[in-house]
Amino acid sequence: MNYTIHQLQIFLKVVQTKSITKAAEELFMTQPAVSIQLKNLQDQFDIPLTEVVSRQLYVTDFGNEIAILAERVIQELENINYKTQAFQGILSGKLRISSASTGKYVIPFFLTGFLEKNAGIDLVLDVTNKSRVVESLKNNEIDFALVSVIPEKIQVEEELLIDNKLYLIGNQALRDEKKPLIYREEGSATRLAMEKYFETHQGNQRKRMELTSNEAVKQAVIAGLGYSIMPLIGIQNELLDEQLFIHPKEDLPMKTEWRLIWLKGKKMSPVSLAFLDYIRSEKEEILRKHFSWYLEF
Repeated sequence: MNYTIHQLQIFLKVVQTKSITKAAEELFMTQPAVSIQLKNLQDQFDIPLTEVVSRQLYVTDFGNEIAILAERVIQELENINYKTQAFQGILSGKLRISSASTGKYVIPFFLTGFLEKNAGIDLVLDVTNKSRVVESLKNNEIDFALVSVIPEKIQVEEELLIDNKLYLIGNQALRDEKKPLIYREEGSATRLAMEKYFETHQGNQRKRMELTSNEAVKQAVIAGLGYSIMPLIGIQNELLDEQLFIHPKEDLPMKTEWRLIWLKGKKMSPVSLAFLDYIRSEKEEILRKHFSWYLEF
């Protein structure tokens, strides 16, 4: 056997994406280059790692077993690098965060300064829906979750970051409030808040649409397809450009709070502890510098 670390890394990306094309894009390589390295790895095994059926790539059972081992090898190599940096007095390791989708407008500003000060830290940030965030937290796959509502039946600790303000939003041309309400997908915290509001204030008589991302909802509202309750933090530019406007409504805005949460009793890594210390010491300055428009709205 004479496979390389680079080949294992490429194979892992192919396993994750189930596509040579997507793997090439994420690795910033050409598709032929990925195919060649995958073939070079495959040539060292008598059993197929992958197979193509009806032009769709599938990973074989043997390939999945090799992928598990390859991931361990890559992790141990990363640990060697982190250990070397630690002996040099450099804080190093991975910081794993899972964020609800609208949190992408919040969390980067709390990360930038920390990562600039700690070049030895690798960030793994998964931006997804609330259900996936909670699942990652339950399985202890992450250091922190960024959510606006604390999940039920999980004991957590928290660090508050900023208010989450939700308004009823439409486009400038849209005056007919019989237009549909546009909801996020099941499992979204924004959807839950929106359902609660309309059940209380006017029932469910209006036609509904469902879209699977905050950005998709935003574009649908801009296009005039309907109204939606949306987080203010994600529509600053659209409000300034007058693509969207806020409908004043009773009991709006609804407010929750964006917060970092982690499992209660979790043994925190040095990287996680350092990040918490940074958040607590720099939070007010971060809010002043990046969110003054939002806090004053």
